[in-house]
Order: sequence, then structure tokens, then C-alpha cells
Amino acid sequence: MGRRIGVMGGTFDPIHYGHLVTAEEALHQFSLDEVLFVPTGRPWMKEHDVVSPAEDRYLMTVIATASNPRFAVSRMEVDRDGPTYTVETLRSLKAELGPDTQLFFITGADAVLEIVQWKEPEELFDLAHFIAATRPGYDLASFEAHAPLAHPGITVMHIPALAISSTDIRGRVRQGRPIRYLVPEGVNSYVQKAGLYR
Repeated sequence: MGRRIGVMGGTFDPIHYGHLVTAEEALHQFSLDEVLFVPTGRPWMKEHDVVSPAEDRYLMTVIATASNPRFAVSRMEVDRDGPTYTVETLRSLKAELGPDTQLFFITGADAVLEIVQWKEPEELFDLAHFIAATRPGYDLASFEAHAPLAHPGITVMHIPALAISSTDIRGRVRQGRPIRYLVPEGVNSYVQKAGLYR
């Protein structure tokens, strides 16, 4: 039996408990050996958004995942020049980990609806099985009515409701409100020290 590796791509700006709960739930529900967090370098779908430097987002992800021996963080996209695409990351991981390794790409159910806009979407399902994590406030019935979610290469995963978003966390920091208990303590300290989101 080959290894089963979860791949959790994301901007992680900042990483928060919602991301960590999702990864832990995927480990359990899909009998994964490990979850590899892959912070995006230059997310092409967020080109018009202000995104924190890749190095800051990478370091926060390392801090947040350090206590879990089955979590790892990859610099693959951070070190790649130009925009980062999921299909290229999955190709690289498949080549690096070998044909016996099964990849499971973990993302939010809302992101899966955009999969048809991703680069070379038809190849994505040859490279990995997609886990669509539900998020609080999203209507699953309307999701399931959309074509991509009916794809055999996608499984919907229900996770405990944690209504935490990176967007909300950045807004709270800008307003001088606390983010403690929304993010791991080390990430909270990093945000303060690095002066992020001010």
C-alpha cells in the first residue's frame, strides 16, 4: 500500500484554527499518513488583493503546525517564481513522492466551485482526489446542485463549525481587536511582532 498524503494549499494569511481543524479531520476521515501544508507563493486568483509576503505566511504556517507530528509544511510554492497553480504543485509532488503515493487535495467547498476556472482543471483529478470541506454559512444543497461537486473525484467533508476566516482576522487586527484563540498563540505573536495587517 502506498502512502496517503493530504495536500492543503492556501494563502494562510494568516493560518487559523479553522485550517488546522480541517486538516486534522481529513487525517482522520480519509486515513491519511500526513497532511502537507503548501502556502501559495503568488496566488494568481488573488492578484488584485493585498497579500502578505510569502515568507511571513510560510513562517506562520510552520509555527501553527509545529506541534503536530503528522503535519508538515512545504516551501514549494513560496520558492517558485511567478504565479502558483495547483496543477503544477500536484505534478511536482506526484513526481517527488512517486506513483505509489495517493494525493488528497484539501480545500474549502467554496473553492471547489471555482475549480473549473483553475489552470488545466481536467488534469487535477488525475493527480489527486479532492476533499471539499464545508464551511459555516455555506449552503451545501446549492453546492451539490453544481456540476463540479457531483464529480467522482470530489468528496464533501463535514467539519465542526468554526466560523473563523482569515479575512475577518485581518480586519480585527486592523481595528485593534484581539485575535487570540482564533489563531495559535505563536501566530498571534508573529502577527504582532511583524506588524502584519495594520
